[in-house]
Amino acid sequence: MISSSARCALMVFLALGLLAGTPARADAAKVLRIITWADYVPAEVVAQFRKETGIQVEVTLSNNEEMISKLRATGGAGFDLAQPSQDRILGAQQEFGIYKPLDTSKVRLDEFVPELLATVRTNATLGGRLYGLPYVWGTEGLVYNSKRTRISDYQDLCKPELRGRTAVRLKRPTLMAFALASGTNPFALYGDTKAYTALMQQVGKTLAACKANFRFFYDNKDQLLNGMRAGEIYAAMMWDSGGWALNRENPDIKFINPRSGAIAWMDTFALPARGRNDAGAYAWINFVMRPEIAAKVARSIGNFTAARGADQLMDPRIRAQFAATFPDGLKNIKWYPAIPSGLEEIEGGVLDRVKAAD
Repeated sequence: MISSSARCALMVFLALGLLAGTPARADAAKVLRIITWADYVPAEVVAQFRKETGIQVEVTLSNNEEMISKLRATGGAGFDLAQPSQDRILGAQQEFGIYKPLDTSKVRLDEFVPELLATVRTNATLGGRLYGLPYVWGTEGLVYNSKRTRISDYQDLCKPELRGRTAVRLKRPTLMAFALASGTNPFALYGDTKAYTALMQQVGKTLAACKANFRFFYDNKDQLLNGMRAGEIYAAMMWDSGGWALNRENPDIKFINPRSGAIAWMDTFALPARGRNDAGAYAWINFVMRPEIAAKVARSIGNFTAARGADQLMDPRIRAQFAATFPDGLKNIKWYPAIPSGLEEIEGGVLDRVKAAD
């Protein structure tokens, strides 16, 4: 039996605890911590968001691997909003439980391009619950200097006359591209580990045999852009925004959709499992999906966003370049599906052998 004096002391203690916790919760609601890619959170957009909502935005630049690593290390804490690629959500969630499902009733879904929303639903739904929403998307294809060469598919980077004059990343997109160019869709083999391993090993042999053609394996955009500008590189595997930027500088440099298909990626909105400011995250999502705001984001990145109507507010030169690269729209592109657990280890082993090859 608790005495009246003890009961009184307990009530005072609990009251003080509640008062002590209130400022922390209030402060958390005033700050939105985003882990994202470079240029995805432009300063002018942050300033307008803060003016409208009073919420301060803290940005940590990252990539898919680092996002998973950081969130795994904290059990999904440290950030309120993450922006992983759509193919990197389900595997990480199944293995580490680093995200929480989205409450779509708090999002203006009519602001999203329906086709892109449907794609993410396919690749980021687990147990009937959605873990991602589309934000920014783009493609990887081929860029070449038409005064130096002409190419139409990924394996053309290995033509003898291009020895020492091409470049790719020593990353999984290159494996996927060369697999497609060989006539096999690697994504169709995601459920067959044995067949997928055999395909990756064959692609690895192709890349190792082609190694003399690669002037370098680039690991940042400036390295490749400068190589193309200087004429050091004649052709390369490249993302669309970089290829179009080079084309605007020099019309002889072309970005094309390869014969076997450009590979399409999409970065998303995802909620870390232990984020403190879900309300701020939903406010940000709805804010940047407004067409006029999304157009500002698109200008910062050079890629299209998933906001309906934002494409009409983009630079008309980029819209024209998109039409030239993809005259049939998005028919000949391959979207990255969700990556099953274990496949990246297979790919990593292949990439290591390519790197070590003479």
